[in-house]
Amino acid sequence: RWWWTVDHFVLGGIIVLAIMGSFMVFAASPPVARKLGYPETHFIFKHLISLGISLGLLFLVSLMAPRGVLRLAVVCFAVFGLLTIATLFLAPEVKGSHRWLRMFGQQIQPTEFLKPCVTVIGAWLLARSEGIRGLVPATLLVGGVVGVLLMQPDVGMAALITLIFCAQLFIAGLSWLFVGIAVTVGVVGLYGAYALHPHVQERVDIFFGPVAEYDQIGIAMRALSSGGLFGRGPGEGVVTFSLPEAHSDFVFVTAAEEFGILFCLLIVLVFAVVVLKALHRTQDSNDRFVRLAAFGLAAELGLQALINMAVNLNLMPTKGMTLPLIAYGGSSMMALGIGLGMLLAFSRRGARL
Repeated sequence: RWWWTVDHFVLGGIIVLAIMGSFMVFAASPPVARKLGYPETHFIFKHLISLGISLGLLFLVSLMAPRGVLRLAVVCFAVFGLLTIATLFLAPEVKGSHRWLRMFGQQIQPTEFLKPCVTVIGAWLLARSEGIRGLVPATLLVGGVVGVLLMQPDVGMAALITLIFCAQLFIAGLSWLFVGIAVTVGVVGLYGAYALHPHVQERVDIFFGPVAEYDQIGIAMRALSSGGLFGRGPGEGVVTFSLPEAHSDFVFVTAAEEFGILFCLLIVLVFAVVVLKALHRTQDSNDRFVRLAAFGLAAELGLQALINMAVNLNLMPTKGMTLPLIAYGGSSMMALGIGLGMLLAFSRRGARL
């Protein structure tokens, strides 16, 4: 029953992206591992283990009915919400923020698991009544999460969750007046983050300033232009050896140097197919909760990919946000498996709460 009701285009696109991501980690991670004093295959083995667990979680979650997904979201929200609050007190400072907890010998970023749960629970709160009468409880939920994120601070994740929620509100029937108010509040919030957090200010100033040849963005721009249409070949990149995050945050320009611009366009195309096909499938659903939740999860995938690519192309300040399924990841990859499993569950034919 699962095979005949699941969206094969979305599932196939996810598998293609996972295969592409494995190629990228194989090609880009050995130089990074050598710099850190690890064996060359260190990140490759860790990525394959995380990817295997992620695909297993994706399959198990996609078997669930929408009500089961909602229950899972509530449980995960309670667990990882508490862990996110714990980061304010227990997490060490890394790059100006407190996001990571050390648990069971691994570093875990709880907000990655929290993100799809907020999307699903927010959709349920909005769907309980017609129009936007569920606006107040849903806003309190999202506002509380965003408030904790800004205390870490993790401005990029806070902005992403806010954008997803605003998109859900628009689909739920929010008027253009409220959209304008939400955009205004968002702009004021971003200015506040710039004024209050030095590391955010530094990233924005670097973005609007001249590109230095040997900083991250300068190296990324040279890597982007040096690959040509077909790239230098797997493992043959030169410029990206200088990037400390070549296998994670800047994997898109690593793909450009080693596999070429055409490969990057293929990545964009597959992401577009997955997101648009998921949106098209859920558009036909008569269940308001399923429609809002699936829309939010598809928007989450598309927006995160878009933000990462924009950062790699120097169209946005650096965010520390990975390219889903393509970049190396541990806990973020497992959280992505849960989120994509939820998307597959909601986009199954005949899915209803």
